[in-house]
Amino acid sequence: MAECIFRNGRVIKDYGEPYIIAEVNSSHNGDINEAKAMCNVAKAMGCDCVKFQSWTAESIYSKTHYEKSPMSKRFFDKFSLDEEKLGEVSKYCKSIGIDFASTPYSNKEADFLVDYCRVPFIKVASMDLDNYQFLEYIGQKGCPIILSTGMGECDEIKKAVEILDSTGNKNIAVLHCVSIYPTNIEDINLNNIVGLRDMIPHHPIGFSDHTKGNECAIASIALGACIVEKHLTLDSSKIGMDNQMATEPEEFKDLVRKCKSIQKSLGSFERKVSQDELEQRIKMRRSIVATQDLRVGDKIKPEHLCAKRPGNGISPSHISKIIGKKLIRDVKADTLIFWSDLT
Repeated sequence: MAECIFRNGRVIKDYGEPYIIAEVNSSHNGDINEAKAMCNVAKAMGCDCVKFQSWTAESIYSKTHYEKSPMSKRFFDKFSLDEEKLGEVSKYCKSIGIDFASTPYSNKEADFLVDYCRVPFIKVASMDLDNYQFLEYIGQKGCPIILSTGMGECDEIKKAVEILDSTGNKNIAVLHCVSIYPTNIEDINLNNIVGLRDMIPHHPIGFSDHTKGNECAIASIALGACIVEKHLTLDSSKIGMDNQMATEPEEFKDLVRKCKSIQKSLGSFERKVSQDELEQRIKMRRSIVATQDLRVGDKIKPEHLCAKRPGNGISPSHISKIIGKKLIRDVKADTLIFWSDLT
């Protein structure tokens, strides 16, 4: 089964224990204290990782955009965390025992995350599926990669994975994603998780969820999603880039619990009967029972037999083997017949 091993040794594989990522994006509002508070909440909820976005106004949009929309530059300046702040958050996450990760928007930002923050993986945003030079650069860093696939057609996804593979970096996980904020339930296409697994069998498949509510994230576990990424906010009523579609702590905590519980319930593809079920079988299955009083020497006829609980006698599956046999002791009506009663 395909797997991806993060730098901290965490093994990610299809149908394995799900790796839950709390995506912060800009819900910290550019406030490092708010960012740390979100890290604390993610840790308390049972998330495995809290993920940020390593963009600046300069790395996310061109001058052409800001000339047409000068107000947006001030917005991006306000809502970004610079290297100093991200580095501080990275150290804080380590101190409280939760993984820190981020999505870079430039080579410089990728270098900072890999070389200084020592992130367990690099997250590649959906918008960079066709940014081949950037994919090559990140792949060559040798850091495990999580690749999101929103807005991508099959050929684009396969091409992006091929480019990453060509760098020799084999620790890659791919996320099914629909880049609409929020995504309507009828548009989420969870079966794409299975489709991606068929299309890219050598890399594990996870799910980046942009729906409201937690149904889709939970359902993805039943399809074997190895990673679930969900946007976190401390208060969804605040105005922000995608804060209104993000999930508040109590609902997120419920999501984490149910995802991990459902994964445990999946078990394996091998059919096994547990010792507890074997014991239950004795209580609940049926055994062959006499329908009337029978005496020594009587030859068993079909009308002499029926099946009732408990299941510690002769299985009704053997009823044809009993027909025609003789009794070597008396058997009372409505009692079990045993092999030792027959000759």
